[in-house]
Amino acid sequence: MARKNHVSETPATQWLRTQGVVFTEHVYDYVEHGGTGESSVQLGVPEHEVVKTLVMQDEAARPLVVLMHGDRQVSTKNLARAIGRKSVEPCKPEVAQRHSGYQVGGTSPFGFRKDVPVYVQETILALPRILINGGRRGYLVGMAPSVLVEKLHAKAVQCAI
Repeated sequence: MARKNHVSETPATQWLRTQGVVFTEHVYDYVEHGGTGESSVQLGVPEHEVVKTLVMQDEAARPLVVLMHGDRQVSTKNLARAIGRKSVEPCKPEVAQRHSGYQVGGTSPFGFRKDVPVYVQETILALPRILINGGRRGYLVGMAPSVLVEKLHAKAVQCAI
């Protein structure tokens, strides 16, 4: 399969450009259920630096986004406790797509369809740079993790397991 060097604009990259964010583009061959492990291998970067965008909901079905290291999982109990909610669970794929406007596997926290709170695993903010979905399957964007706080107003939480 030929690897493309450029991906047309997505709502995420349009949003990043309007915010003046400097980012790099990284295209890889999307593999169904390959996740961050697959992208990190293809791009030759540590999976810990690939950040996954997870659309979740609280007990009242209010959506929220959690940004987590590719090689870690979210403790929904710890997350709920950290953000003052009774419970948190992943959204069903069709619900996540409705909230985000993105296809599952290509969900970016940038250019979301709805304004939702964003939470970031605090250890991500200590990384020198991150790769995160650019709004399409097989497409990551690289940037400083400070963008997550400065532009998305992401709140740091401790919820990794």
